[in-house]
Amino acid sequence: MRRSIGRLSAAGIAILIGTAFLTATLLAGTVINRITTDSIAAQFADSDLVVASNAGIDQAGVAEIRGTEGVEAADPQVLRAFELVSGGKRTYQVVVPTASDPRFEAQELVEGAMPARSGQIALPSDVAERLGLGLGDTVTVVRSVWTPNAEGAATEQGAPTDATDGETATPEETTPADGATDEAGSETAPTDQDAPVEEEPAGTFVDTNEKLTLVGTLDDPMGAYAQVGGAGVLSDEDLTAWEAESFVPGESATAYNAVLVALAPGADLEAVRSSVTGSLGGDTKVWTSAEYAKEQAAQMTGGEDVFTYVILTFAAIALLVAALVIANTFQVLVAQRTRTLALLRCVGADRKQLARSVLLEAVILGLVASVAGILFGIGLVQLALTVAGSMDLGIPLPSVVQVTPVAVLVPLLVGTIVTLVASFSPARAATRVAPLAALRPSDAPTLTSGAGRVRLAISSILVVGGAGLLVLGVLLGQQGSAEAGLLAATAGGAASFVGVLVGAIFWLPKVVSLVGKVLTGSGSTAKLAAANTLRNPRRTAATSTALLIGVTLVAMMSTGAVSARMSMNNELDGRYPVDVSLATDGYDEYGGNQPVALPQSTIGTAEKVDGVESVVPLTATSVTVDLDGNDVTFLARGVDPGAAAALVRDEKAVEGLAPGTVVVPAGVAEDWGISTGDELELAAAPLPEDANPQGTPATLEALVTPMGGRALLVTPQTLEGVATGTPVTSAWVGLADVNDAASVVPALQDALAETDLPIDVTGAAVERAMYQKVVDTILGVIVGLLAVAVVIALIGVANTLSLSVIERRRESATLRAIGLSRSQLRWMLAIEGMLIAGVGAVLGILLGIAYGWAGASAALAVMGDVTLAVPWRDVALVLVVALVAGLLASVIPGRSAARTSPVEALAVD
Repeated sequence: MRRSIGRLSAAGIAILIGTAFLTATLLAGTVINRITTDSIAAQFADSDLVVASNAGIDQAGVAEIRGTEGVEAADPQVLRAFELVSGGKRTYQVVVPTASDPRFEAQELVEGAMPARSGQIALPSDVAERLGLGLGDTVTVVRSVWTPNAEGAATEQGAPTDATDGETATPEETTPADGATDEAGSETAPTDQDAPVEEEPAGTFVDTNEKLTLVGTLDDPMGAYAQVGGAGVLSDEDLTAWEAESFVPGESATAYNAVLVALAPGADLEAVRSSVTGSLGGDTKVWTSAEYAKEQAAQMTGGEDVFTYVILTFAAIALLVAALVIANTFQVLVAQRTRTLALLRCVGADRKQLARSVLLEAVILGLVASVAGILFGIGLVQLALTVAGSMDLGIPLPSVVQVTPVAVLVPLLVGTIVTLVASFSPARAATRVAPLAALRPSDAPTLTSGAGRVRLAISSILVVGGAGLLVLGVLLGQQGSAEAGLLAATAGGAASFVGVLVGAIFWLPKVVSLVGKVLTGSGSTAKLAAANTLRNPRRTAATSTALLIGVTLVAMMSTGAVSARMSMNNELDGRYPVDVSLATDGYDEYGGNQPVALPQSTIGTAEKVDGVESVVPLTATSVTVDLDGNDVTFLARGVDPGAAAALVRDEKAVEGLAPGTVVVPAGVAEDWGISTGDELELAAAPLPEDANPQGTPATLEALVTPMGGRALLVTPQTLEGVATGTPVTSAWVGLADVNDAASVVPALQDALAETDLPIDVTGAAVERAMYQKVVDTILGVIVGLLAVAVVIALIGVANTLSLSVIERRRESATLRAIGLSRSQLRWMLAIEGMLIAGVGAVLGILLGIAYGWAGASAALAVMGDVTLAVPWRDVALVLVVALVAGLLASVIPGRSAARTSPVEALAVD
């Protein structure tokens, strides 16, 4: 083994990388679990116990806990969200009540103080900065109050909200005049029944504004509320009163999932735990804060460490590729030691001893490389923690990696076992060496014809059967059975890919040789390189297969991701055709809409923002439409057809819009049974400040389009005729590049912050950008993980060439003796390396694209038309990397071969 250290180095590096990956995965899983648990536990601060109940704990239960002997304080865990407004800036903020005991306070003060009385609030520092607030400034909190209808008011009156057309429609946008409105404000379709099945409270939620003074700014050092972007603190008095005013008559009182408990000095924790459990009964459980945090973390992941399992899949792929490299290495080493093994047989060594020698060598290599990989993996995780700790991530990070026995023992065992298993076939080959029949070097053992027929049969069955399942999965997905289709496609893809790998020895070397002959022309050096790939088909197949696995998976994920992204974009173009919307509309307590004109400067200001391509103004008012004898109130918008067609992402959304027509969103048409060509009569709807609107009803032809939202669209002239004096209440904004939405939308908000009226800046472009970021992030992580397998495979290419040079020293010397120059010898090896790597990469790309398309078709067909695309940039990058790596892999072997003189090489035994 000491004489073969150089030959074993590539196999050692392969297993080192694989075990390092496995170690890092296990340690990262431990770190993530610890971060999750610590973040949850941080919400409970320094509380001694947490009382939890799935059925909820009411105020009486809280009082019971507070009255338990040994309990000094008890607070229910409460999180509420309100809209905060400061000037033209708005944000939704989670808030918690002030704690009755300092041990319950999870956040720290940066400046000022905690709220001490009604009318005060403390906010996270970044939120206060975003809203432009300082200590002593006033911030407006928008909250909802349940208000019973005035006596004699029509309970069925409703009016549309002015929701953004590019966003998910809200039920208030269309309200049936003869229907009922539920407590949440959502519509119910009109029925033929004369009376509702059950009486519901008559009233509605009304937004009311509360002026609060900022008295403190907060920091969340342990990330207690990191998942909700930080939490503000309100006085318990305000939060309790507001909650009471938000109740609908007949609703049950608030019940809390958890109550924090602080014990009195000297109180016995277990005694208090037992007392509280006995007094509340039911499914009540009393935990320590650490126990409850672990329980909550387990519920979040379904009791499974999902992250670790996912990443372990990629570690398994890396180790599989490493096993191929190891098997290839030992196979060649056994072939090169044929004379040594034969001599050992001559002096009395039996077959079992030879096999044990090869296996022992593998075990030693696996142990040493695994230990090195474990140390390397620990170092990588520690480096990541050090770098992340220097960044302000807003979550608690451990400063030192916690090495667990599992993170050491599992990689050590797996690395050693993988190396041992990979050496079984070469060990069997060593036992077949006859004492007298193999006294000269020979090629690696080859398959017998019988074994070849069995392998071919298995390969064919897997490929054909897997391809059939793959097609079935695609068909099922197109028929709407996404889960069944994805399951069948996954099983079919896996089976067919295994079949391709099993049968690679039959076709892959021939493909490499054929490509070499086609591309290399008639040059003697290139011809020799192509011929060399066929000299040992098993080695060529194993090397290309190792690369094939990694490249196929990378190409598959890239293809699936780009197809998903394009399909998603097409779907979003139809569902949310408008990038961004600017609006300012008022609402009365009955849900009717009182139009409020946009400030005149809004359009010009928006057009000057970088990234904005066009701005189209829209007029709006409420209209009624007679549908099956019911007067239904809709929001109608007036927009110029030409300008709208140029701005929307999907021209079909406004196709046909002209005087005399009305565009009806597909969702509205489905709800109310409207079809293209129907005639709809639009009339101005009475509004709170205009009970008798001026205008003439108009009968228009309905055009059902994939327009998003629930507002009807007509031309401005048509809307002006229906309701005289309709103001411009909103504007559509088209972005030059929708991918810049995450930066353009905040810029719009800042530019419009100083207008006379608050302007809502919303849009689907932000959602689109978020989806794309999620897809790109997931793809980047997956490709990065699979890149480890590709790196190991490329090490295998270098290993194959190095061993090939050692094996062909006499051949190389003979070529040199008959006139082949050193540069030609190096170029021959370079061509061989690029052929093996390039063909493996091309075949992997083709397989990956096919699998990616099949997977996308099976999984995404349920959402609509699937756009199949090729990630040309990623494909080109993978191919270039493979070719360059194949070329670089030949440098050291080429120099070694060229450095040896012909006479010295021919003298080799």
